[in-house]
Amino acid sequence: MLWLDRIHRIHFIGICGAGMASLAAMLKERGYEVSGSDEGIYPPMSDFLAQSQIRVTQGYDLANLKHEPDLVVVGNALSRRNPEIEYILNYRLPYTSLPEALDSFFLRDKMPIVVAGTHGKTTTTSMIALVLDHAGMKPNFFIGGIAENFQSSYGLGGGQHFIVEGDEYDSAFFDKGPKFLHYHPYFAVIGNIEFDHADIYPNLDAIRLQFARFVNLIPERGFLAVGADCPTALDVSRKCFCHRETFGLDPANDWGARNIGIEGERLCFDVLYQRKLYRRLRLAAYGRFNIRNALAAVAILHRIGVPEDDIREGLESFRGVRRRFQFRAEVAGIRIYEDFAHHPTAV
Repeated sequence: MLWLDRIHRIHFIGICGAGMASLAAMLKERGYEVSGSDEGIYPPMSDFLAQSQIRVTQGYDLANLKHEPDLVVVGNALSRRNPEIEYILNYRLPYTSLPEALDSFFLRDKMPIVVAGTHGKTTTTSMIALVLDHAGMKPNFFIGGIAENFQSSYGLGGGQHFIVEGDEYDSAFFDKGPKFLHYHPYFAVIGNIEFDHADIYPNLDAIRLQFARFVNLIPERGFLAVGADCPTALDVSRKCFCHRETFGLDPANDWGARNIGIEGERLCFDVLYQRKLYRRLRLAAYGRFNIRNALAAVAILHRIGVPEDDIREGLESFRGVRRRFQFRAEVAGIRIYEDFAHHPTAV
């Protein structure tokens, strides 16, 4: 447990990770004195931290902790033998992981919407946050990328909901469980489950177990949207205690799609809810995976009670996420896109 009233100065070890930098900026915005250290300090995170007026030191050194911070946030890429980690252990400085800090400082008094799955987390999280913002619901959000509509990876709107990308990767050297188990999901998405992160999970069954634990955290009054195109996700979700709805390209799902096509520069399709026409969407994005992402977002937003017009208008204004199938240039009639994809299925 973190005694928040006793915390004023916070130091981040490994501050230049996308999530760590975002959390550091959020805490700075809340009025905390924030510092950090890292070995690899370069754009875009170095620029982002400089804009947030956060002091960052190159390299790990005992001197970085001489100001005796009230709390140290440890990045999950770091391990024992790091001099700053050895210092906090030897001198008993309070320390925590990124997901635990996010929960303690930001999620406890909000209604978390946690977007999980092997693929599509960042885009779906961004879509939900954008529509809630468009609807005037002042969302808080934490995304693993820069959402173009916000020009940021986080937002502290002050509203009731906090949308967070739920990563299944481990939390810290002292907490090998996945990050999303810290986020207390009330509304949740599981888009798909595939074998990934072979450095910490030996097989698909090990990943299934973590998602099963995640599902078990959703309360009875909560809600789960699950990708029906993935048998593993469907199987894991069957043991939930909350209301569950499926989404996917098949019109037979609770949320399905039909009449898919390209009209002008937009990906267009009918959204069906329980086989009846809900709305036709015209996305400024491409790929059937983005249809699935949009359907997941619509399922959550509908459950929250966002009006249909706001859902349509918000999604149709979505401009994407940096490095997620991002258009970069057109040369001799050939379009060039940049994408973060590294998993074989995503590639």
